[in-house]
Amino acid sequence: MTASNYSLKVNRDLLDPNFESYRLSLDAIPTYNIELDAAVEEVKLKDTQYTLEHMRAFGMYNYLHLDPWYEDSVYFVDCKGRVLNLTVTLDTALGKPREVYRVDVESSQCEDRLCASLSLTSATWAALSDGSGRLYLLRTGKRGDSSHMKWEPLFNEDLGEPFTILHSVSHVQAGVHSMEVLLLRVQKDPEETKGSGYSVSLEWITVANTAGQGQEKKYEVKKRRVLRGKSVPHYAALEPKGKGLMLASEKPFVFTHVDGRPVEQPEPEPMEVEKTDPIYFWQQTTEDVTLCVRMPEGITKEGVQFRLTADNMTIGVQGFPPLLEGQLFASVDPEASAWIIKNDKSLEVTLQKRGEGPMWPELVMGDKRGEYVMSDEQAALIHERLTHLTSEDLNGNPDRDKPPCNSQELEDCDGFPEDSFSLTHFDEQSLKPTQVVNLGSHQYLFTVDANPSEMPCLCLRHDVDALVWQPRPDQPGNMWEHIATFNALGYVQASKRDKKFATCAPNFSYASLCECLRRAFIYRQPSPVETVLFNRKQGRQVGQVAKQQVASLDSDKPILGFRATNERLYILTSSNLFVLKRKAAGGGQGDDSLGISTWTSAPMTRRAWMLITHNNAVFKKSE
Repeated sequence: MTASNYSLKVNRDLLDPNFESYRLSLDAIPTYNIELDAAVEEVKLKDTQYTLEHMRAFGMYNYLHLDPWYEDSVYFVDCKGRVLNLTVTLDTALGKPREVYRVDVESSQCEDRLCASLSLTSATWAALSDGSGRLYLLRTGKRGDSSHMKWEPLFNEDLGEPFTILHSVSHVQAGVHSMEVLLLRVQKDPEETKGSGYSVSLEWITVANTAGQGQEKKYEVKKRRVLRGKSVPHYAALEPKGKGLMLASEKPFVFTHVDGRPVEQPEPEPMEVEKTDPIYFWQQTTEDVTLCVRMPEGITKEGVQFRLTADNMTIGVQGFPPLLEGQLFASVDPEASAWIIKNDKSLEVTLQKRGEGPMWPELVMGDKRGEYVMSDEQAALIHERLTHLTSEDLNGNPDRDKPPCNSQELEDCDGFPEDSFSLTHFDEQSLKPTQVVNLGSHQYLFTVDANPSEMPCLCLRHDVDALVWQPRPDQPGNMWEHIATFNALGYVQASKRDKKFATCAPNFSYASLCECLRRAFIYRQPSPVETVLFNRKQGRQVGQVAKQQVASLDSDKPILGFRATNERLYILTSSNLFVLKRKAAGGGQGDDSLGISTWTSAPMTRRAWMLITHNNAVFKKSE
C-alpha cells in the first residue's frame, strides 16, 4: 500500500476576511479557588532526561484531565496516588475533589518514574498509568451519576519501561469488548549515535475480554504494536473502532514490532551509483542526430565495427564486445547516414531521421551511458519559454496589488516547523501509512475533544488564524474536515513567549492560552453587540465584537494543568484548583459599561495588519 499525499481543504465559509482585532474587555472573571488536601503529583525531570523530547513528552505534561463524556468534570492524581474528581454544577457551592481510585504509591516507585497519566476511554471505562510501567484499565460505571461509585480495576499489568498514556478507545466487535491504548516512551537508542542518544517509542496495545459466555470477565493483552520515530508527536489518536492511527509529528514514524516480532521493512531505494564519464555525446535537430563515441586512441577505419539498420545500431571495435548496441528511439534512413573518425580517438556518426518530427528523449532505448548536449539555439528557446516562471526580482510583477511575502521581514513568531512536519494516517492491518499531509507551514497549536464519540480534533495555524480540524477516518476522500476557526489566534498565540498550554471550548465559543505562571488569556468568538457602535474612521456601524479577557490567579505556583469546557476554565497548580466562570458574551449600554478598551481602526488589507500584545491589550499596527 502506497501512502497518498493529501492537502487540507479549508472551508472558506468559516473564514472572516474582515476580522480586525480583539478588544480587551475589563469585565471581571468570576474565579473560584479550591485548596487541595495534598499536592498534585508533579514529577520533575532528572538529569538523565535532558533532551528536548523528554521536555515535550513529560516536562510540558498537562496534569489535568477533562471528561469529554460528562460536562464540567475534571480529574487529576495527587501525591498520595489518589485519582481525584471535581464535577461542577453550581459555582458558588464547590465541594472538595472526591477520590475515585487510589494507586499504591509505595509499589509504584522506580528510578525513572514518570508522572501518572489518565485517559477517559469511554463513558464507563478509563485507562490509568502509575508512571512506573503499570497499566490499569478501570471500570468506572456512569461517572455522571451521583452514586459516587469507586472505580474497579479489571486489568492490571506491568508493561515494562515507564510510559504515559496518549489516547485510548473502547469498542465491541462480535460480542467481544476491546480497549485500544496508545503509550508513549522516550528510550535510549544505541543506534542514535549522531543525535541525543534517545528515540521515541509509541506502543499500541489491544486488551480484550477473553472470558467465555457466563464466565467472569477476564481482560488480557491480545496484541502489541510498536512504532519508532525521533520526535514526540504533537498529536496521536486511535480510531474509534481501533482500525487505524493518526499522528502529527516533525519526524516520521514506522512500525517496527508486532507482538515482539520485527516488522519487515520495505527495501530501501537503491543508492545512486557514482556517476562515471559518459562513453558518448549526442545532439539533434528536427532533421538529424549527431553522435560522438569515444574510441581507443589510434583507431583506424578497419578496426571500427559499425552496423546500422532503420531501427537498430551497433558501434564497437573489431574483436571486442560492442560499445553501444540497441534499438534507436525512432527510425532513421541508413542510406543517408554516415560516420567518420575524428582525431584518431573518436567516431562521429550522423543519423538522418526518417522524417521531421518531435525531438528524441534518448538515443538508444534504455541506454543511460551517454550525455545529451543541447545546442545554443535550443537552450535559448527553452530559456525564453521558461522566463515567465522565474525572476531575479523579488517582486517580478510590480503592478500587482499585493506584493509577495519577503522572508526577511518575518518576525520571530512567524517561524514555522521544519518541512518534514506531517500528519499521517496508519492502517491497522497493513501497518503502513495510507494518507500523508505535509504540515510544514502549519504550526500545531492544541488538541481538543469536541465530540467524545469521534477522534480528538487538532488545531493548526493557517496564516494568522487558527483552524480546527476534525479527523474523519471513514471518509478517505475528506479525512480531515475544517469545522471551526479562531480569527488571528495563530498570530496572537505566537507572541506569547511564556505560553505553556492552549485549548478551546468543545463548542468553539472561545479559545484560551495560559502562561507558566499566573495568567490566562481568553479569546471569544465575535458576538453581536446590543448597543450601536460606530467605527469613526471608516464611518460604518460595528455589528460584532470579539473580546479578549485576561485572568490573573492569586497564586505563585507554576500552572500544571489547563482545561476548558463550554462554561468554565479549569487551572491546576500543585496546591490549588481554580475554576473560572465564563460569562455569556453580549453587549452593554456603551463603551464604558462594556468594559472595552478604546476602539481603534484603520482601513487595511488582511495581510497588512498584525496583532501586537502589549500590557494585556491588543492593538493594531499598520505599516
